[in-house]
Amino acid sequence: MTQHTTALFAPARLPGLDLPSRLVMAPLTRNRAAADGTPTPLMAEYYAQRASAGLIVAEASTPNATGQTYPNITAIHSPAHVAGWRRVTDAVRDAGGRMFLQLQHGGRVGHPATSGLTPVAPSPVPLPETIHTPQGRLPSVVPREMTAGDIRTTVADFAKAARNAIDAGFEGVEVHSANGHLLHQFLARNTNLRTDGYGGSVAARIRFTAEVAEAVAAEIGAGRTGLRVSPGNTVNGIEEGETEELYPALAERLGGLGLAYLHVGYADPQATVFRTVRAAWPGVIIANPVLDEISTEGVHRASGALLAAGADLIALGRPFLANPDLVTRLRLGAPLNEMRDRYFMYVGGATGYTDYPALGAQPSSDSIVALDGGLVA
Repeated sequence: MTQHTTALFAPARLPGLDLPSRLVMAPLTRNRAAADGTPTPLMAEYYAQRASAGLIVAEASTPNATGQTYPNITAIHSPAHVAGWRRVTDAVRDAGGRMFLQLQHGGRVGHPATSGLTPVAPSPVPLPETIHTPQGRLPSVVPREMTAGDIRTTVADFAKAARNAIDAGFEGVEVHSANGHLLHQFLARNTNLRTDGYGGSVAARIRFTAEVAEAVAAEIGAGRTGLRVSPGNTVNGIEEGETEELYPALAERLGGLGLAYLHVGYADPQATVFRTVRAAWPGVIIANPVLDEISTEGVHRASGALLAAGADLIALGRPFLANPDLVTRLRLGAPLNEMRDRYFMYVGGATGYTDYPALGAQPSSDSIVALDGGLVA
């Protein structure tokens, strides 16, 4: 094991929060919430199983009803949501863990068949693909262009959701400005056709993300506020344009706030944009690699490269999904469980969720299928 991979297990620190290692469980949508977005007891079991992570960033939760993306995703805008998440955070804390909650508004990634509402977006540009709903996959709808009033209300909803998350027992929140959802849609030139102060130039396109992060930090404290971005990511039909200008500009605007961290998805230590963002960001960077091999060796290789390039913490998704004891496996150099893709989303239940075995336990009787290559960690 190299010096860099050994560093994965060194203690680390966020503002006001000590972490036992540099290994972060990345947010992973699993669709195991109740239909109204309330976390279930099964989710408490799932996250408690993975409490050995240095930090868990819980799956994306919507700050308002309009922001719902898919069926059975979590939310954080009602008392029932807060109570449901409190059961999760209590279980994780009892198991020795720490949690942030990711806040995500889907924007055009949503459907009336799921939420009962017309999606909103920076501009009336529909998702260029079908979308999963309770009725199966349906054609996407044209979203309603957000007014200035909608923007102000949504910023306030994020701040309120952040306060709800703290009330639910989370140590902090992660504002999601990645993966083609609402904040990312404001960043991208093909989804943001606005001619007001929120569209056109790089400075205008980063404005909404910045205002959300600033409002959340004002509500709960900058040290409890993280931000996730995914530079150059084209998922959900995104074409950013000016990628290498957008993210350093965003880092420079928010760098003086003292945010808990900047979480970079699809992180490539060789990419110019990663290096420029690292240079522009004065605080902690969490890097989520694209793994060419879902194995102990592959994780160490990718993590070591990112730590050498200036990342402070490493976020892993699929390895944590399939390995509740991932930290122990990586320490020992033990093999990883393979992920059962067919149980990833939309199926509900414990299979492929809480039944992955720890070291020394009997494997599930379910057949295990190979993981598709080239997926984010």
